[in-house]
Amino acid sequence: MPRSSGILAFPDFRGFTRKLILWNLGAFFALLLLGVASKATASTIVFWTALVPPAVLHGAIWQLVTYSFVHDGILNTAFELLSLWFLGSFLESNHGSRWLAEIYFVSVIGAGLAAMALYAAMPAAGGGLTGCYGGIFGLLIAFGVLYADLEFMMFPLPFMIKAKYLVAVYLLISLAMLFSSQRAFAFSQLGGALAGYLYIKMAPRRGFAFAGSERFFSLRNNYYRWKRRRAARKFEVYMRKQNKDVHFDKDGRYIDPDKNPNDRRWMN
Repeated sequence: MPRSSGILAFPDFRGFTRKLILWNLGAFFALLLLGVASKATASTIVFWTALVPPAVLHGAIWQLVTYSFVHDGILNTAFELLSLWFLGSFLESNHGSRWLAEIYFVSVIGAGLAAMALYAAMPAAGGGLTGCYGGIFGLLIAFGVLYADLEFMMFPLPFMIKAKYLVAVYLLISLAMLFSSQRAFAFSQLGGALAGYLYIKMAPRRGFAFAGSERFFSLRNNYYRWKRRRAARKFEVYMRKQNKDVHFDKDGRYIDPDKNPNDRRWMN
């Protein structure tokens, strides 16, 4: 059974995981410095980028993504980014950057939609949303489902724990928080977890982007083959009018009468 190599065995800092952490760090320090220079300007930017349910209902749909780059507090931000580092790097190394990007942002949007749903049902309970915990919970649920029996040590826990048990602990904490003043925050976390779960159950093995690109190139190649066959048929008709017979195979490739028709090597 795989185990972690120890408390100081930090994962690789590369790929989409590195980009995501640097984007979040850049946004955090930009707002921090802007707040020192002009608190009013910083507050305006936070209002337009954090998830504010009434603003989203009035067309600010970009907030369903941008809220994840707005962070509150140094310690909270550090814990978020450490969680992204550990979970993201592991999943990226096993599933690739595109897959990680897809499940992360699907979970972020899922958490935002959950916050909007709570606001629609209970306006007094719904509120603004910041931070990337929705995306983290999507990665966490994927980690727990895909690698349920993997034992590892994740800071700051001082003991080995199976992934499925860690995920269960986090979900139970979020469920308990539904009965506290942080109801909107907890509900959005659960929404991100649900979105991540649906993604790993419904998405192709290598993600929607890869499957879409494969489908696109398949359609493009089929179109080119159709054009070649069509051109071959037209050329056959033209040559027949010139009292000459030429033949093409079913893929539109010319059949040389001087070659052995049973030898298919010349047609490759």
